[in-house]
Amino acid sequence: MVARRTAVAVVGAGPAGLTVANLLRRAGIPCVLLERESRAFVEQRPRAGFIEEWAVRGLEQRGLGERLVAKAPQHAEFEFRFAGRRHRFRYGDVTGQRHFVYPQQLLVTDLVAQYTDAGGEAVFEVSDVELHDLTSDSPAVTFRAGGDEHRIDCDFIAGCDGARGVTQGYLPPETTVKAHHDYGIGWLALLAEAPPSADGVLFGIHPRGFGAHMARTPDVTRFYLQTAAGETEADWPDERVWRELQARLAVPDGPITEGRLIEKRVLDMHNYVVEPMAHGRLYLAGESAHLVAPIAAKGMNLALHDAFLLAEAFEAHYAGDSAKLAGYSAACLPLVWQYQEFSQWLSDIFHHTAATGENPFQARIAEARMRRLLGSPAAAAAFAELYIGKNADF
Repeated sequence: MVARRTAVAVVGAGPAGLTVANLLRRAGIPCVLLERESRAFVEQRPRAGFIEEWAVRGLEQRGLGERLVAKAPQHAEFEFRFAGRRHRFRYGDVTGQRHFVYPQQLLVTDLVAQYTDAGGEAVFEVSDVELHDLTSDSPAVTFRAGGDEHRIDCDFIAGCDGARGVTQGYLPPETTVKAHHDYGIGWLALLAEAPPSADGVLFGIHPRGFGAHMARTPDVTRFYLQTAAGETEADWPDERVWRELQARLAVPDGPITEGRLIEKRVLDMHNYVVEPMAHGRLYLAGESAHLVAPIAAKGMNLALHDAFLLAEAFEAHYAGDSAKLAGYSAACLPLVWQYQEFSQWLSDIFHHTAATGENPFQARIAEARMRRLLGSPAAAAAFAELYIGKNADF
């Protein structure tokens, strides 16, 4: 077995893990980054791309956001398409902030390069990851890589390996609460080789179900369609996809541009939060600790929030103050729950207007909320601050 020691072992090379690893390296704290996939895979895997301004400024202030700020398009408004009409919502005018459109794989590519080019140690394509002695002063991670068995002894482990990773499983069930919510629907996530039909985001609120349009590049557009529980990609041939996108998103003066579909996958809409986000010397960040459905585009932003707090807590510990590590979970969870609540509220508007016949009361409530949002400046201001995450501390 190849054995070595470091200060922090970071498991997972997504936005949370890469941000933690970069900030530790910059602070002179030794760390090793472990990732089960190849570097090429994590740099190419398509993921969401809406980053709130506080998160962008947090990256920029920490020396990690230069390419993002230089290259990312910025959005300060979106459009509801409801009852056959356009309803433009200029949240930038209300909050003074905007979204930066930068797909997660681009941010991951930037962060991997910044870490490895500066000499940071990363091991990709690891398997059989196991954690050991988490309640001791010297936990460890064992894994296989390159045909060899490895052991890293360390002071702390940052579990940033996502919803399907291994680290969440090491939180003891007797002291951990995993709160879960299932929306009972799916979203069909689509990428089309088609020019965007609008400059930014379109949210289609329609009796046939929710639809969304998100400009990605001059030649590629992201779409979402609400699906029934249990439906799969096979239930959505291309002809049906375009028929529903036109029905749910098009208005008389705004058709949807069609093209070749290059991605099609059904996402189950569900959320969870684990509390606390730590056990012994293990600290979780990002989707290892909480999953928020892509309804309000909050997931990557929460991952960055966790990473900022966790890196600061590690730095404080090595400077002689462990209070931030002790309070890490309590510091993260208020924003986690705020974003969960907002996503569920937004889901009620997006999804319950569908004329399923199952709950007409909920459909009328959702329509009333939409009318209030569009007609009340006070309601619009409250919504805008939650949508852009203006109250975040970074």
